[in-house]
Amino acid sequence: MGRHSISRQKEGGLEGGEDSDRCLLNRYPRKGERQRRSIMNPAIWHKVAGISGVAALGLGTYGAHVFKPKNPAYKEVWHTASLYHLVHTAALLAAPLTKHPNLFGGLMTAGIVLFSGTCYTVAFLEDRKYSHTAPIGGFAFIGAWATLLF
Repeated sequence: MGRHSISRQKEGGLEGGEDSDRCLLNRYPRKGERQRRSIMNPAIWHKVAGISGVAALGLGTYGAHVFKPKNPAYKEVWHTASLYHLVHTAALLAAPLTKHPNLFGGLMTAGIVLFSGTCYTVAFLEDRKYSHTAPIGGFAFIGAWATLLF
């Protein structure tokens, strides 16, 4: 019995030639078929989402209960950052299910860091001069969602 004999199956039922053998642990491509390799394991995006989710909840809680800016308009900026952070973190959980998981996950993470991170910074420092990277984060969000179309 070989190392993969338990997980070996034939495509199309019990019949088929050697070309149709598949190992569930390691997929062997057929002749002429290119094996698609991912540089990074798509499941890593669940861990990134977990870290982002912890940060989103912590920052949201801080904003709701502790953050008291001199100008109340910055409380709304913090709220916007927190909302976008949490919503896009939830979307990040779906990255492994997409056709291009690393592109989707990378753009979504960049959007969270650049958009929400910028909004948190602007609100915390109460200074809009740090807001120049927020639009880049917004475009990263748009790009991430657009990857679902292709």
